[in-house]
Amino acid sequence: MRSPSGGAQRSVIVVGAGMGGLACAVDLARQGVAVDLFESAEAPGGKIHQQLISQRPIDSGPTVITMPWVFEDLLHAAGKRLSDYVELQRLPILARHAWDADQWFDLHDNPQATEQAIAEFAGGDEAARFVRFSQEAKALYTRLESGYMRSSRPSLWSMSTDLGPAGLALLTSIGPMQSLWKSLGRHFKDARLRQLFARYATYCGGSPWQAPATLMLIAYVEMRGVWQARGGMQALGNAMAKAATDLGARLHYSKDVVEILVNNDRASGVRLASGEELHCDAVVFTGDVAALYEGLLGKKVRKAVRGKETRPRSLSALTWAMTASTDCRLDFHNVFFQSPYEQEFKDIFDRGRLPRRPTIYVCAQDRGPVSATTHPTGIGSVGPRNGVADATAQGDERLFLLINAPAKGDAGAAFSNQEFDACTSSAFSHLSRCGLRLDPHTSLMALTTPVQFHRRFPATGGALYGRAPHGWTSVFHRPSAQSELPGLFLAGGSVHPGAGVPMAALSGRLAAATLMAHLDSISSSSRVVISGGMSMG
Repeated sequence: MRSPSGGAQRSVIVVGAGMGGLACAVDLARQGVAVDLFESAEAPGGKIHQQLISQRPIDSGPTVITMPWVFEDLLHAAGKRLSDYVELQRLPILARHAWDADQWFDLHDNPQATEQAIAEFAGGDEAARFVRFSQEAKALYTRLESGYMRSSRPSLWSMSTDLGPAGLALLTSIGPMQSLWKSLGRHFKDARLRQLFARYATYCGGSPWQAPATLMLIAYVEMRGVWQARGGMQALGNAMAKAATDLGARLHYSKDVVEILVNNDRASGVRLASGEELHCDAVVFTGDVAALYEGLLGKKVRKAVRGKETRPRSLSALTWAMTASTDCRLDFHNVFFQSPYEQEFKDIFDRGRLPRRPTIYVCAQDRGPVSATTHPTGIGSVGPRNGVADATAQGDERLFLLINAPAKGDAGAAFSNQEFDACTSSAFSHLSRCGLRLDPHTSLMALTTPVQFHRRFPATGGALYGRAPHGWTSVFHRPSAQSELPGLFLAGGSVHPGAGVPMAALSGRLAAATLMAHLDSISSSSRVVISGGMSMG
């Protein structure tokens, strides 16, 4: 046995190089902690990853960056700048939406442009309702950013205290016990707009009919801007990894942690698949907490997480990474809706089956403002033209398609051929009706199902967002940074404050702050709050 770092310096092992693990490593390393991070994959990023199709990289997880001030704050605290590590460009169109060949609608990064677009699409009354909705979403975000997103997991009492009378009055007016779908009915009469904004529940892996109304704040997050990274999302993962190593953290790839060691009822290190054991002062686990609860990291750490913190499972997905020639009016972000919308979520969450009329997300990765990249083959340098990038010299575009699916990747084959074919046929037929004609059986693509996601993220069934955000009390049921096992801290998308790239980064910062408070013998009864916020951004 050996210690990962010698001397009297405090040492911490971080398990997983997703955004939570990388942010935690940056924060710990800048404070002089000896950090060793172990990642089973060959590169950093976690759910951020790329697949090579025709030797061209396609983002096959998260595709854009929101809340960049989270990463600016993180690096600013370390005396560094985000712009020194990665180039970001703001998307002028947040997303393009289609219902059929004649119904298309764009959300713009300029609220006034969106208001005008809604007036033309659905009438002036709906545009006025959008303005009121935007104001409410902004007020909600402003109230919850510090007391929820940048603080330890709240209790009902602490959240009430943090919000104060004005914040509680705001929540009451929104109807926090209502579902997002029902709350949106107060704002929009046009079913298409209600459907569009209800989709924000899926960003957290939930159903609009079961997720709380407070998720409307995601609308404000997007209105603050959506960014694309030059080189794709992998560039952000690489940037955070580079920042961590610049600060002294040691990152070890292709190293699988198979057990978290426990000594005297306290986490004391890890054992690698090679059999090597390493000891430390504390461990930060950033994988899905379901793996802890199922005993995949050792029976002694099962008690670190409670069962209610892992269920119900959130959404999984069917995804296609492909190259294809298209003549459709795509932008970077595209969403193709079908009706009735509720049926999609009844199929997934109530019936545990693939949706028969799914919504389809399409990311056209050669249509963004920073698509000008040189592919690994050295050919096909892509440059923007009239605000939309050309495809490649071969005429093909890089596309990433996603359909919501139930997290049943641990249930054998999960879906019958008939069920899979029916879902796929419905999706690609709808795309064709909207003008996007693609072949789901092309050889120039890679299909990923909940089975593959379950293999990548064991014990999840392929769930991509941790616990589903269902019910108004769901905010109190995600695990906190401090686990039930002393010496073991938690971060990542399955931990407070929730799923998504910026939320995972905030969880890593909260884990680092909580860990440092314990190492410095500060009372664990004090709630941790990290500095920063959109004002700094």
